[in-house]
Amino acid sequence: MTTVQKGRLFNASCVALIVTAMTFAIRARLETVFGPEGVGLSLEQIGYAFTPAFWGFTLAMIIGGPLVDILGIKRITHLAFITHLIGIVMTLFATGMTSLFVATLFIGIGNGMVEAALNPMVASLYPDQKTKMLNRFHVWFPGGIVIGAFAGYLIMDVMGLSWQMMVASLFIPLIIYGVMFIGQEFPETERVKMGVSNQQMWKSITTPLFLFMGFCMLLTAATELGTNQRIESLLGESGVVPLLVLAFINGIMAIGRSVAGPIAHRLKPSGMLLFSAVFSFLGIWMFTQVSGGMTFVAAAVFAVGITFFWPTMLSFIAENKPESGALGLSVMGGLGMLSVSIVLPIMGKVLDDATGVEALKLMSILPGILIVLFAGLYYHMRKKNTVSA
Repeated sequence: MTTVQKGRLFNASCVALIVTAMTFAIRARLETVFGPEGVGLSLEQIGYAFTPAFWGFTLAMIIGGPLVDILGIKRITHLAFITHLIGIVMTLFATGMTSLFVATLFIGIGNGMVEAALNPMVASLYPDQKTKMLNRFHVWFPGGIVIGAFAGYLIMDVMGLSWQMMVASLFIPLIIYGVMFIGQEFPETERVKMGVSNQQMWKSITTPLFLFMGFCMLLTAATELGTNQRIESLLGESGVVPLLVLAFINGIMAIGRSVAGPIAHRLKPSGMLLFSAVFSFLGIWMFTQVSGGMTFVAAAVFAVGITFFWPTMLSFIAENKPESGALGLSVMGGLGMLSVSIVLPIMGKVLDDATGVEALKLMSILPGILIVLFAGLYYHMRKKNTVSA
């Protein structure tokens, strides 16, 4: 495969991830549309209506992961496009909790299929640069959230247009990535290239290291995505526009992931994860102590913390458990999204009964636990590398 072909596939993958990310930002804005002052749903009900975005994502990844090896990356990518299209159209016609739930489910499945197909494709395209290129690919998750956040702010708050126009903006990147993938040759997954058997693949995801990282993924994803997804309610009394804070956070994340290569070389994945846990904890705690302009300072600290979580968790598995193939990456991503589907209603209940500050204090426990876990992982990997050297 030529460099040009690889570049087109990689760029198309980035646009597909922009669609995924924009749905997160737009959904955060829809919380006010369907909430108590809009359609009339409670914040807890909205939490349940939004959960299919995450467990639908989980379902799609866990099913799509093994199917990537069987059906090929191309077919799973086509399925992602179709389910994205259905979900966006259904969101435009959502009127309450049930219709919003179903629309969100299709979008969640589309998002999961994007990750199930394209994470292993990036790893296959760049086998010697996995951490660098997976971080560069995932630049467009925060990048897409920035695009979605500004689209929501401009369309609804500045231009005064309907929320349906905001949702319809998703058609632009959807059509672009669909066109970019047409007629392209897709690579085989890394596991297929290596000739790893199904038995070896399934066995690899039951090893202690994989199970440990899977548990950590539950906490890292909830820290990042749970906080970002409910930013409107969490920072509603902070004196700033929450959607702009969301854009600010994800702008920093996009910049950080674009320069992940040198950082990964210096810190190694385990060091990056420990670094991330510390700054995530500090950022969330700062949110509980500040208001006004200082909220952006807390947001910057938090953004530095969560920047490398998701792609580094995936690259750690890709580097240390390559025999797990697309299944391993899908299980990790699926566990991450599953944790968010669990935490959103809990956060909604706290927000209904108390304040954003109380919910943030609860969320700070997660990166606090991760500091301990990743310190142990960092020590373990250093010891392992020293012995192997």
